[in-house]
Amino acid sequence: STLLFFLFPGTDIGVSGGSASKEDAAVTHITAQPSLLTTTEPWNLLVTQTPAKEKAKEGETVVLNCHFNSPRRPFLTDLVVKWYKEDEKGQTDLLENNMTVLPNNSRVFMSGDLSQGDASLVILNVTTSDHGIYFCEVMLPDGKVVTGDGTKLRIRRALGLFGIEESIGTIIGVVAAGIGGVVVLIIVLTPQLRRCVLCMRQGSRQ
Repeated sequence: STLLFFLFPGTDIGVSGGSASKEDAAVTHITAQPSLLTTTEPWNLLVTQTPAKEKAKEGETVVLNCHFNSPRRPFLTDLVVKWYKEDEKGQTDLLENNMTVLPNNSRVFMSGDLSQGDASLVILNVTTSDHGIYFCEVMLPDGKVVTGDGTKLRIRRALGLFGIEESIGTIIGVVAAGIGGVVVLIIVLTPQLRRCVLCMRQGSRQ
């Protein structure tokens, strides 16, 4: 006899035939498998550095924030973070492949939790040589590299005089402004002083 099979995903197999036995007519369930997506979504990675400017005094600890997010969560082992600094001397690499590259380094390291999208950088015991613009760069598994807008770090020198820690330029500016104000007052008040002196002299004569 001839057996005819009708196969539909997610349905039963029907068996028909003139002399088919009950064993041949057993029902088998087939589950349809969903087709796999062959296209991948773009990462659309966004790297944010806030604030754009940071100030610190010599000897302090500075945390330079860097956060990233993406609709797709990449594997942590595939993420590569790089930090570098730009100043009047050019570009200096601080961190590559998630690890510091500075020789004899004990001050600069990454403190962020990559699983939370945090790639922040810590600088211990900052000095005036640490001033510059710091950039955070994240590379994804597909090779795409996204760099933040940068954070400008300014270091103030500690004079150590009675707890006053201001730059020399600021102190000079304040003194000059004070002297200028006194000179303006003298110029403005001089005519009035002359009048008062004349009035006093006329009064004494009378």
